[in-house]
Amino acid sequence: MAVTIKTLRERKQNGEKFAMLTAYDATFARAISDAGIETMLIGDSLGNVLQGHDSTLPVTIDDMVYHTASVARGNQGAFVIADMPFMSYGTPENAMDNAARLMRAGAHMVKLEGTDWMADTIARLANRAVPVCAHLGLTPQFVNKFGGFRVQGRGDEQADQMVAHAKQLDEAGADLFVLECVPAPLAKRITEAVSAPVVGIGAGPDTDGQVLVMHDMLGISPGKPPRFVKNFLAENGSIQEAFEAYGAAVRERHFPADEHTFQS
Repeated sequence: MAVTIKTLRERKQNGEKFAMLTAYDATFARAISDAGIETMLIGDSLGNVLQGHDSTLPVTIDDMVYHTASVARGNQGAFVIADMPFMSYGTPENAMDNAARLMRAGAHMVKLEGTDWMADTIARLANRAVPVCAHLGLTPQFVNKFGGFRVQGRGDEQADQMVAHAKQLDEAGADLFVLECVPAPLAKRITEAVSAPVVGIGAGPDTDGQVLVMHDMLGISPGKPPRFVKNFLAENGSIQEAFEAYGAAVRERHFPADEHTFQS
C-alpha cells in the first residue's frame, strides 16, 4: 500500500517512527522503496553528492525536475518529496510555477527552507493542492547568511523563536517538517508543538521520523561525516540490507543514538 500524508499523520498520532532517505535516480529509488523506507526526498543535496559542488546553491529547478521524474519512475509506494532549490520560491508566484513542475514530475510534496516569511507561500500552495514540507534549523540554502554549517536554535531566545516559527508554518498549512542540526530538547519541543509530523536530521531521537543523505549512510561521501551520520553499510552485507537496517533502526528507536545527537 502506498504511503500518503495520512499514513505519516497516523504514525505521529500512534507514536510510530518512520524513515526517510534521499534518492536521486530510478535504481536507488526502487531499492529504497523495496526496503520499506516510507519516504524519499529528492534533495538539492544532489548539488553536493552528484554534481560535486560545495553547496546546494548551484542546483536549478530543471535539475530537480529531472531527478524527481527519475525517482518517481523507480518508486514502489514510498511518499516522494522534492526540494525546491535556491531562489525557486522567492515570490509566491515563483513558488506556484515551480511547485507545479515538481508535482507534474512525480513529487507528492515540495520542501521549502525558511522561517515565518514562508507562511503566505505555504498557505497559497496548500490552498492549491500542493502539500508542503517546511525545513527549519540549519537550512543549507542559507549557508552564506549563517556563515557556515552550524547548529541552530542554541540559547533560549533562538529556541523560542524557532518554536514560534514552526507553529506559524503549521497553522499556515505545512503538512510535514524537517528539522536539521538543532539541539534534541528543542526538536522535542517543536515535535510536540505542531500537528504535522516532524522529521529530524541531527535533531535527536524525539522527532516523528529520521532522514539521512543516502551517500552519507552508505559511507561513500568524501571527507569526515557529520556527527549525526551512521554508516549502515559497514555492518551489513549489501546496500539493500543497509537500507533495511536503517529503516528498522529508526522504527525500533535505535537510531539516532546519543553519539549522533546535539544536546545544546
